[in-house]
Amino acid sequence: MSAIRLLVLGAVRQHGRAHGYQVRNDLEYWGAHEWSNAKPGSIYHALKQMAKQGLLVAHETAPSTAGGPPRTEYEITEQGTQEFLSLLRAALVSYDQGMDVLSAGIGFVVDLERAEAVALLHERVAAIEAWRASVTGYYTPTEGPESLGHIGEIMNLWVHSADAGAEWTRGLIARIEAGAYTFAGEGEPFVGVLAEGQENPYATGVPDPGDPV
Repeated sequence: MSAIRLLVLGAVRQHGRAHGYQVRNDLEYWGAHEWSNAKPGSIYHALKQMAKQGLLVAHETAPSTAGGPPRTEYEITEQGTQEFLSLLRAALVSYDQGMDVLSAGIGFVVDLERAEAVALLHERVAAIEAWRASVTGYYTPTEGPESLGHIGEIMNLWVHSADAGAEWTRGLIARIEAGAYTFAGEGEPFVGVLAEGQENPYATGVPDPGDPV
């Protein structure tokens, strides 16, 4: 699963309609260019491809203020919304995805209803525990990784990562169940995007290329 599709669809969906530079600016504001493949080229490519696939609709608008060709604004379709929600649910449940996928999922977790988010995170914990049980059939952490030579450190790393992942997920579940954050259907959501023209303190400093997509 690619985090970039979830990130781009989610960013467009939050705006309602957004051009490529807005999407890029939002993802940089989240720091996604540091923990995922959300680089300018990947973002613009994803926008074009998903428009071709019917997940987004492209609208040509006025030329960029930086000069160059007209901007293209994107709007998510019903098919795109279904794809976004499918990717979001998979990101929250799948324990064997990269941290970029989980991070993208957490970024949009409040787009779900609270009860569903909690249920999906419980599924994640169960999947981690099942994986750990299968692994410890071959490797017992209490014996120490040395029992398998230095290769045992690989299993040691993964078991510790699984334990940490399960603990973190349980903590998130507890916070959500205690009422943290505003989920879908509960009121005004947290605004995690920049307004048009708002300065991004985390921008990479690369100038707007005229937003050619």
